[in-house]
Amino acid sequence: MHMEISRSSSSLPVFHFRVSSRSISVYVLLLLGFSAVLFLFSQRQISEVDDKVLFSETRPAILEEQLWDSSSDHGFHPCVKPTRKYEATHTWDRYITVRSNGGLNQMRTGICDMVAVARIMNATLVIPQLDRRSFWQDSSTFADIFDEPYFIQSLQGDVRVVRQLPKELESAPRARKHFTSWASASYYEDLSERIWKDYQVVIPASFGEVIHVPKSDSRLANNDLPIDIQKLRCRALYKALQFSSPIEELGKKLVERLRSHGRYIALHLRYEKDMLSFTGCTYGLNEAETEELRIMRENTNHWKMKKINSTEQRNEGSCPLTPKEVGIFLQSLGYPSSIWIYIASGEIFGGQTYLEDLRFRFPNLVFKDTIATSEELNKFASHATQSAALDYMISVESDVFVPSYSGNMARAVEGHRRFLGHRTTISPDRKGLVVLFDKIDNGELQEGPKLTELITQMHKFRRGAPRKRYGSLPGMKGRNRLRTEESFYENPFPECICANKNSVHNI
Repeated sequence: MHMEISRSSSSLPVFHFRVSSRSISVYVLLLLGFSAVLFLFSQRQISEVDDKVLFSETRPAILEEQLWDSSSDHGFHPCVKPTRKYEATHTWDRYITVRSNGGLNQMRTGICDMVAVARIMNATLVIPQLDRRSFWQDSSTFADIFDEPYFIQSLQGDVRVVRQLPKELESAPRARKHFTSWASASYYEDLSERIWKDYQVVIPASFGEVIHVPKSDSRLANNDLPIDIQKLRCRALYKALQFSSPIEELGKKLVERLRSHGRYIALHLRYEKDMLSFTGCTYGLNEAETEELRIMRENTNHWKMKKINSTEQRNEGSCPLTPKEVGIFLQSLGYPSSIWIYIASGEIFGGQTYLEDLRFRFPNLVFKDTIATSEELNKFASHATQSAALDYMISVESDVFVPSYSGNMARAVEGHRRFLGHRTTISPDRKGLVVLFDKIDNGELQEGPKLTELITQMHKFRRGAPRKRYGSLPGMKGRNRLRTEESFYENPFPECICANKNSVHNI
């Protein structure tokens, strides 16, 4: 390339360039080379961006599955129809009257046991009387809580159920009988042969025979019962024993209101005064609160254990998780702080003081009185059992159910959710969690990725996936072993939950 300078008439210099064809070729090659480098670099950047997009989309999807879906729950369905050998019920002049004891779910499972017992003993079941003398002091009747006409009609092919005794038997003497806990079918078959004969000898009856059962809870074994009796228990609990219309209607409304905010967790937070007093769990409480619980335990006559070592209880996993511990637990599992959490429980001991940490982690913490109007709740005031029925409905329908402690409601809800398709139920390993929480308190472990990994792995197989019921604890003998078996109503598999066959449901 050669450059010359000349001047124009305006005396300004003018530059003249002479470019050779060889120079043009060099420039073209350089331009092509730069373009190639730029293209390769841009493709690499696009690839990296694509990878990041795919990663950001895939990772939440996997996380969502871990948070909300129970593992391996496909291919199972409810199967409660009786077998071909099952005979229709007969009309019997033998009657069983029952007083169902305990709270809501203790009464519910007890009532269903009595349905099965009446079937085995060839007797007519009178609508049970509910416990009015328990801790809750609730005056509700059967019809206040349950749909009585539907209960009677639904079981008409299984057991004859009547609202009350015939008039001629209302004032007749009744034989009082305490049934053995966790009894077999043969126990009731043998008893049936003897008790009706003995009744006629002691109390001659022209119009019928009546025996009264003062307790209904845990009167049937969990295992080794005839398959049709087990299926009958499921039909009674999950089909026949529906809640009354006022409870059903409000319960459905509250579920809809929660769902309007997306998925929700139902947390059965057993941090009520009576539970802490009964278990002797005082971790994190001050001296005055600890003494208050001790006095309550001392003054409650039917609680046998009076002196309890709180530290030993907690280390054995026999204490309810505290609200703070529940917050750490749910956060470590990966649940976002924006999730709505419904608290299914009575009055929390210590009030808002002990809820502060949980609410700090999960601000959308709600109770019945948060999502229902005072007018809606007025009809349930002073009726703790009816109020508990609302908690039960909301818990069964939740996306995830988490009980902070095992108990009648926790077991009943878990069993119902298994029956409905193994909906996610996370059962905290309280004994294992206490070890981790103590390490946090001692500064040996911090909240973060490590804790998340430990808690997630610890609960990998505690999410309500299909499995058979657990048997008794090792080393247990005699009737004590029956007490340690997993409840039939906590896991009605395999008698009432079956594997699909050609996608035909036997419901």
